[in-house]
Amino acid sequence: MIFKAVLVFALLFIIMLNGSPMAVALGAATAITLLTTTSLGATTIATACFSGLDSFPLLAVPFFILAGNLMRFGGLSQKILDFADALVGHITGALGMVSVVACMFFAALSGSSPATVSAIGSMTIPEMEKQGYDKGYATALNAAAGTIGVIIPPSIPFVIYGVVANTSIADMFKAGVLPGILIGLALMVVNYIEVKKNGYGMAHKENKKFSGKKLIATLKETWLALMVPVIILGGIYAGIFTPTESAVVGIVYTLIIGTFVYHELNRETIYAALRDSVLVNGQTMFLVGFSMGFARFLTMSQIPATIAKSISGIESKVLVFLMINIFLLIVGCFIDNISSMLILTPIFLPIVQNFGMSTVQFGIVMTVNLCIGFVTPPYGANLFIASAIADVPIINIAKKIIPMIFAMLAVLMMLTFIPVLSTFAL
Repeated sequence: MIFKAVLVFALLFIIMLNGSPMAVALGAATAITLLTTTSLGATTIATACFSGLDSFPLLAVPFFILAGNLMRFGGLSQKILDFADALVGHITGALGMVSVVACMFFAALSGSSPATVSAIGSMTIPEMEKQGYDKGYATALNAAAGTIGVIIPPSIPFVIYGVVANTSIADMFKAGVLPGILIGLALMVVNYIEVKKNGYGMAHKENKKFSGKKLIATLKETWLALMVPVIILGGIYAGIFTPTESAVVGIVYTLIIGTFVYHELNRETIYAALRDSVLVNGQTMFLVGFSMGFARFLTMSQIPATIAKSISGIESKVLVFLMINIFLLIVGCFIDNISSMLILTPIFLPIVQNFGMSTVQFGIVMTVNLCIGFVTPPYGANLFIASAIADVPIINIAKKIIPMIFAMLAVLMMLTFIPVLSTFAL
């Protein structure tokens, strides 16, 4: 068993470091190990991949991807930005606050971290630079705030985790609201401190008084866009439809208001949204399929059970939770969150359950751990997207994002050791 574990993980990292896509690395490592250490045929992997994808809850993934793209191309991101400005535009560090709040609202629409950075950052980063913010700092703040896209529901990683961990996706959605808000508040505190310290935006007198009339006027313009998460999440929580069905409802609703109300969706923009969705979903499902095969091999070889048994020998719950958090943070630096979740959930879930952590809480903790990987080199998908948007070297963003990472780590520790923060809505 030890030999199989060493071989499959060694092959995985060798193939991955050779430049192969993660899905190819997972499939090749699993197939080679299976064929050389067991009497099973290659059809075992194919069957595992197909059966892993043959899941109704997984249909939510392409639908949420399409819904998010339609919202992005349908002009909803600008409406959300206007509402966020009316809500927090009077606070010190206003533009930074607006960026974070807008990311929180867009997270409730898209379910994707990179999409959140792209939709909000492309509009706020240039404006923040005009108002006197350091360009590297503005880019870093938007990259960090974009991570909320996979925490506040609907969240694509929550759907993946729900399928792998065999837990309620609706419960994951309920549990993700408060953690997402906490991360947003933590980033707003960092922004307030940094603005006070460095004087970002002060020369342009960005601060202004709160106006209830402006907020109401903006709300009238944006309430149809803000109804998207209300319809999606409200329908799920009320038991009217499943997460998969809610994604379809979100698509239909977005098509209607984007076409007939905001007049941003037309043949070209709908085609662009469909094209992007097909490409992203193809990559995601290809990865999920091979990950399911990889997970099936691990289970057959009793690798997760053996690892769980060895770690369970440690009596300190605090030490075990810290070890798992550190491991997940390191993995998040090198492997994308969906791949990491698919590989590691079967390994770590039994361990944390032995120490009293619920399936839902671990899903939140794991997602927050891995979402921090979006803003940590060398993987850091948000860093690459934000860097491309703002034309800022990644090293400059990485320096400015350090305080924000510490703020997110503080929230992570709270979520790990204060269960009610992850289960409050259940």
